[in-house]
Amino acid sequence: MKIVTIAMLCVLPAYVSQSAEIVVQQVRGDVLVRSGAAEEWTTAKTGAILKPKDTMRTGRKGSAVLVIRSESDPGATRKISVPPEVILDLSDVRDLSQEELMMKLTMEKVRSSSYEWKRNDLQIPNATVVHGDKPASSHPVTAAELEQATLQMNGTRVLFKHKFYSTCALKAVSIMNRFPSLGNAFEDRIMVAESLERSNLYGEALSEYMAIAASTTLTQKQQSLVQLKIDRLKKEG
Repeated sequence: MKIVTIAMLCVLPAYVSQSAEIVVQQVRGDVLVRSGAAEEWTTAKTGAILKPKDTMRTGRKGSAVLVIRSESDPGATRKISVPPEVILDLSDVRDLSQEELMMKLTMEKVRSSSYEWKRNDLQIPNATVVHGDKPASSHPVTAAELEQATLQMNGTRVLFKHKFYSTCALKAVSIMNRFPSLGNAFEDRIMVAESLERSNLYGEALSEYMAIAASTTLTQKQQSLVQLKIDRLKKEG
């Protein structure tokens, strides 16, 4: 029953509220939009109304400003600045509940690792924390795929900046699992841990900080920063 419950919850689409309206307020330079699973990108236009299934992509000299308007409260708006060289899925421009985030992270672990199911409980090995084991890719990563993933990773930083911490953590973990070479940047690992912390998943955040601290490539300054975060969470816990 637990397995079925997890699976059902995690296939629910992570859309922004259906009562929200996403408007392109400003466009500068090369900015494209793609609808759903369509392969064709079209030029974004000021005043266009976008849907949760849409994706925005900015070029090297492109940028945009989006405004989310709530139909239930016309006066409530939220602006999102999209800088150059970003791919942003508008389905990620939302807040997940703590339970939904936890379920989705669990399923991400299952997809990226070789876990064992015992009875009705998921037995998670202690070798890794958030990202799971890094399985060998079933096919060589192409330059185009890596470029797309890099732009999507840039999109997670947009989510973090605008306080969409839950979807930032989930999207970053997914990208890092599929493209391990993008999971080595200290700043991005810290971003994931801080997103988990700000999503009130303190245990997961602490484990991620500890995993970062175990890296042998940290500078003394980075090691000190991570240790401060670990000590604070342990004290507060």
